[in-house]
Amino acid sequence: MPALRIADEVRDALASHRPVVALETTIVTHGMPYPDNIATARSVESEIRAGGAVPATIAVIGGAVRVGLAESELDSLATAKDVLKLSRSDLAYAIATGRPGATTVAATMICARLAGIRVFATGGIGGVHRGAETSFDISADLEELGRTSVAVVCAGAKALLDLPKTLEYLETRGVPVIGYRTSEFPAFWSRSSGLPVPLRLDSASEIARLLELKWSLGLEGGALIANPVDAADEIPAAEMSGSIESAVAEAAARGIRGKAVTPYILACLAAITGGRSLRANIALVRSNARLAAELAAAWAS
Repeated sequence: MPALRIADEVRDALASHRPVVALETTIVTHGMPYPDNIATARSVESEIRAGGAVPATIAVIGGAVRVGLAESELDSLATAKDVLKLSRSDLAYAIATGRPGATTVAATMICARLAGIRVFATGGIGGVHRGAETSFDISADLEELGRTSVAVVCAGAKALLDLPKTLEYLETRGVPVIGYRTSEFPAFWSRSSGLPVPLRLDSASEIARLLELKWSLGLEGGALIANPVDAADEIPAAEMSGSIESAVAEAAARGIRGKAVTPYILACLAAITGGRSLRANIALVRSNARLAAELAAAWAS
């Protein structure tokens, strides 16, 4: 496939059945300010390598899906302007026009599956937005989880979303939502959302076994592994809720819509919390990378 270019290191690892973990790039282009974005991207790749797996950071560059980026390419993305935020709907457009694009959860899942990668680490998934009953604003991440067979390791869904409706949507699409060593669905910056997690498993080997059985039964679609942020790094939900309400209200007042909503609110929250939300975000992404490396190793074996 000429539009898919897999880095030699990633290709070699896949060919020899060694563990590989896919990584998205919207966290670099839209999720964090510079230089926190590039520092986090590098630290996440380092966490995966320390866990014995190969990182495969994904983006669209030069009219092709690139699976595994050189340091210089990652540096360029971290400072580039007008990088497209890609989902299923515009992935082909970016390739066709040669425009640079960073992959969301949905687009990363698609590209990872094309490359033969089964495990993907991110921060948090998108979901059903508040007020979706009138706006119909529902992240394509949820639909992709229902159709693309990649395991997504995350810290739950961002707490600025409607979490009960997000879980309901995932259930409707037949997506296993697995709490890793938790019986409660995590809320990104917070370990607790007050919502029970549908399934619980306490080891990477158990999760790998579930994935093997799911896909061998012909049950296509992804699985969501919800890994709570470490207690030392979290912002408790009760403390975070007021900040989220303020940020959501500001976004609404400014008419921010669509793909711009989440990046705008994340930037607002970093300012409102004095940087605590950003520090929690960095910590949880690194934690998810460690678990994903362990899961990829269990899957490979």
